[in-house]
Amino acid sequence: MARQPKPDGRRTPRRESTLRRRPAHRDPLPPILVVCGAKNTEPYYLRGLLASVDNRAVAVKIKVCDQDPVSVVRHAVNERDKAGDHFQQAWCVLDVDEFVHLDDALRLAEGEGVGVALSNPCFELWLLLHFRDHHAAVTGYQQAKRLLIPHHPGYSKAAREFDFGRYRAGWPEALERARKLAKPGEESKTNPSSGMWRLVREIVPAHLQT
Repeated sequence: MARQPKPDGRRTPRRESTLRRRPAHRDPLPPILVVCGAKNTEPYYLRGLLASVDNRAVAVKIKVCDQDPVSVVRHAVNERDKAGDHFQQAWCVLDVDEFVHLDDALRLAEGEGVGVALSNPCFELWLLLHFRDHHAAVTGYQQAKRLLIPHHPGYSKAAREFDFGRYRAGWPEALERARKLAKPGEESKTNPSSGMWRLVREIVPAHLQT
């Protein structure tokens, strides 16, 4: 019988035959696959966060697919399925921005059991929440960048380096601020909002979360 995906990015493991059993020892948390829809800021941020919190209970594999949201979700599904039962959670990090097929991507993710950490309108809103609350609608990347610049001078999405040190102390506050902006799964309808808090909750040790 085919596995039924769960809506939060987790997958129900298939039963192992007597010829292919799992080792007796297993990690407390399953490995997580994260596919980012941008090649610079998002993966750099996540790698910085992982290095900062040093969560040895969960292994996170970060990949990049710098394409439209549907392609990002398909890439996550392909990478997850190629790995067999290795990844029991798969996530995509996406922005609303001006993508016209976002709803298709969200439906595909839901049907495939892939979690989506969606920022509306863009990832820079999530970064801004590390420093302060923000409740007014943001028109797009350029406005979000202007709001972020006072806290991160010289910030650019195209930069090949990302100083996570600026955000190290603020991610717990960003998590709480983002949680209050929209219900889980409603980020595409709520500007501003970010579902990054749900992904961060999965990859950061529970005792470090506020």
